[in-house]
Amino acid sequence: MTLNELKFVVAVAQELNFGRAAEKCFVTQPALSLGIKKLEEELGVIIFERSRREVTPTEIGGQLIQQANVILDQSSRLKEMAKLGTNPLQGAFKLGMIHSVGPYLLPEIIPILRLSVSEMPLEVEENLTANLEVQLKNGVIDAAIIALPFDLPGIEVRTLYDEEFSVVVPADHHWANRKSIKPEELSEEKVLLLNSGHCFSNQVTQACPELSRKGEVLQGNSLETIRNMVASNLGVTVMPSTATIAKYENPLLKVIPFTKPVPTRRIAIAWRKSFVRIQAIEKLVEAIKQCNHASFEKA
Repeated sequence: MTLNELKFVVAVAQELNFGRAAEKCFVTQPALSLGIKKLEEELGVIIFERSRREVTPTEIGGQLIQQANVILDQSSRLKEMAKLGTNPLQGAFKLGMIHSVGPYLLPEIIPILRLSVSEMPLEVEENLTANLEVQLKNGVIDAAIIALPFDLPGIEVRTLYDEEFSVVVPADHHWANRKSIKPEELSEEKVLLLNSGHCFSNQVTQACPELSRKGEVLQGNSLETIRNMVASNLGVTVMPSTATIAKYENPLLKVIPFTKPVPTRRIAIAWRKSFVRIQAIEKLVEAIKQCNHASFEKA
């Protein structure tokens, strides 16, 4: 049994295709197939059921794949410890972020990190929460900044801040001079939200349940695209407070708070419990806390 054979197994489990798995492992498909066959023969089990149309793990195969992930993670940890030596703050840090946080938090923390950990550049992966879960568990990213809840075995989570939601409408909208908006009133309007799968959209509909039942909802690919569609008078939207600070002011738009209790979300950072660069995590947390962002509230 070799680490390469375990990598082959994990790659096939992720891709469910021998050809794509071989490309991912930078080997030929026959070499990958031979490696998995040797491992199956050594263990005396079938890990994958193969057919012309699909590849699926067997029941025992699924258990072995989980253990292979653990072994590879521990192996990676050993290499990481040796590489980092006594300086866990040196070398790129792979940080995952949900789409509704990345564009607004990164400009705030990067100047701080450039001063405090200049030898630790950020390699950022923006993605959906579900995809970040997989990448975090598989060691593709070092940590993820996500919205709670985020409950996964083997994952440590630390709360960072709470932020309120606000309503954004065209400047000539009939709500433009309102001092506040009730969540249930959104169901009376055409509301633009992120595509399904984005946790922020789910949080908005949870805060405004009438919107799911009888509202008209349009979807966009990013908050900035939605902001521009609202400016064009297509409808209204809801945004986190980090996306409505002064630098994002637009004369074609009006930001209106919700009535109390204001809908909020809690942002946190998550990492594998086996992750060795804890000092790097601490520096990230410190940078976020130092932002003193007007829209951040202590969680």
